[in-house]
Amino acid sequence: MILYLHGFRSSPQSFKTSLLAERMRALGRDDEYCCPQLPPSPREAIKLAMASAEQVDPASLTLIGSSLGGYYATWMAERLGCAAVLLNPAVHAARDLASQVGVKTQYHSNEPFEFKASYIDELQALAVDRITRPERYFLIAATGDELLDWREMVAQFAGAKQRIIQGSDHGLSDFAGYADEVLAFCGVGARA
Repeated sequence: MILYLHGFRSSPQSFKTSLLAERMRALGRDDEYCCPQLPPSPREAIKLAMASAEQVDPASLTLIGSSLGGYYATWMAERLGCAAVLLNPAVHAARDLASQVGVKTQYHSNEPFEFKASYIDELQALAVDRITRPERYFLIAATGDELLDWREMVAQFAGAKQRIIQGSDHGLSDFAGYADEVLAFCGVGARA
């Protein structure tokens, strides 16, 4: 089972999650892929994601987290003992999102939502100082990420499998070239 956690202001309609959903459909495994719309509250987002994750044996679960979703996926992987793929993950989400308090809009729907000041404390409560068992993790980080520092990602996931992309961007607009490698880490291969 793959549980995809999207980033801040993103949704299940993002390019990366749509691409992975289509690949899983093409393999006849779309019932093994889930990407819920996460609420703005980190506490509520984790509650929703954990409700889905706890229905699956951790040995057969892989989380994929993009940006803020990577921050959530790291916390969940440490709690559940499952594998996780991190796509330009936020490492210091409370610090990085402190400037985002207020009314924002979703990227794919332009629907407004409020990111409250109390959410910064909720993010801080989910901080992971150091990962355990790095072999459970696969980091994809772009040196051209315009929002987050790829070097912080590399340091946070030291010892994990890492794919450092020279250039690219925060949204990994070239993700199609890495999707099969991500799915392979998740235990999903192309049909023979």
